[in-house]
Amino acid sequence: MAKQRRQKLHRVSCNMQVIELTRSGSSMNLQIWARNKKIGEIKLGRGSFTWYGNKWKRGRRLSWSKFAEWMDKTP
Repeated sequence: MAKQRRQKLHRVSCNMQVIELTRSGSSMNLQIWARNKKIGEIKLGRGSFTWYGNKWKRGRRLSWSKFAEWMDKTP
């Protein structure tokens, strides 16, 4: 029996803005796509993690410690 290939459902594109790694303003932006529709954006900075939903003007900002706690609770 031949294996069926799964279609890729998610795609991530990255944009890095590195002024200097030790300065504020350095960040990595990840755009998350599902079935060719943008579902959100993650901004990784030196001091925080921010999630922007597809049409959100303001993001949900978490410190790295809070993000780690949140991920530990997620099954």
